[in-house]
Amino acid sequence: MPSAPLPALHDVLDAVRVVRVPLRTRFRGVSEREVALVSGPVGWGEFGAFLEYGDAEAAAWLASALEAGWLGWPEPVRAAVPVNATVPAVPPDQVEEILSRFDAWDSVKVKVAESGQSLPEDVARVAAVRAVVGPNAWIRVDANGAWSLTEALEAIRSLSRYGLEYVEQPCATVAELRELRVLLAAVKVDVPIAADESVRKAADPLLVAREQAADLIVVKAAPLGGVRRALAIVAESGLPAVVSSALDTSVGLAAGAALAGALPHLEHDCGLGTAALLAADVTRSPLLAQDGEIVVRPVSANLALLDELGAGEERTAWWRERVTRCYEPAMALLEGNPPSLG
Repeated sequence: MPSAPLPALHDVLDAVRVVRVPLRTRFRGVSEREVALVSGPVGWGEFGAFLEYGDAEAAAWLASALEAGWLGWPEPVRAAVPVNATVPAVPPDQVEEILSRFDAWDSVKVKVAESGQSLPEDVARVAAVRAVVGPNAWIRVDANGAWSLTEALEAIRSLSRYGLEYVEQPCATVAELRELRVLLAAVKVDVPIAADESVRKAADPLLVAREQAADLIVVKAAPLGGVRRALAIVAESGLPAVVSSALDTSVGLAAGAALAGALPHLEHDCGLGTAALLAADVTRSPLLAQDGEIVVRPVSANLALLDELGAGEERTAWWRERVTRCYEPAMALLEGNPPSLG
């Protein structure tokens, strides 16, 4: 894909369009997703750092958007990538309806450890998923680092009876993940550990690999500063990778697809089927899965849809100020001189 010179700040600010996209089901505590989109000479990029993130962390997300709009992505080695279905932290009686939104699945990701919920609720949700998908589909669960070491050991032992492909970020720290792997081996519970936040939110995203604290890593293009930087982290880690999304619109999902499409080895289904969780999108051609796969392709926003979903002048001003603050560290990431991500 051809590239263009990196933009000046005023070029980025002129390109900012801010939207609010409603979700079909509350997910990660939100019922709508607010993001900024930018259009560059190469394509569209998405700056979707969650609203509560500080500027140091958000800068990587802006770098990813600028990469998409002005640099483009490496050539893919595959035309499509397999994706999992995703089940939010819903009651068991909603599981079947949630899964009906996905056209096919070989694997299902289930959110667990939601604030205010209990382990029995998690077990009931995972049991319901297993009942719907049958014995052959993979089930992976994601705790977003919410469990203590003791809670994680108890939860994984309870959930493992339903057959788990892996558990994503069961504990918050690298030290806890490493100890948990040892404890699981001691009690002969063979469930791999995947690291997500310990990679994408870490000042040193490779620490988890050096400490042998995970069996695989979950990578997301935007939080890691773009497709190129994420590819480099996967290569240096030496661990299998799962490419996932961050409640992106289809524009943001296209960056994840580009990352998954360019990985030399892809052993697991990717968490890039989340456009099915959106009640609207910014394109007339959303990046929805067909036969359990999404195509590796760029996505262009539709201007009429951007108008319909527009977040208003006040929110646009907020995002323009955020872009201004994050611009220099984002450029440093793209130019190979990254500041700390911590």
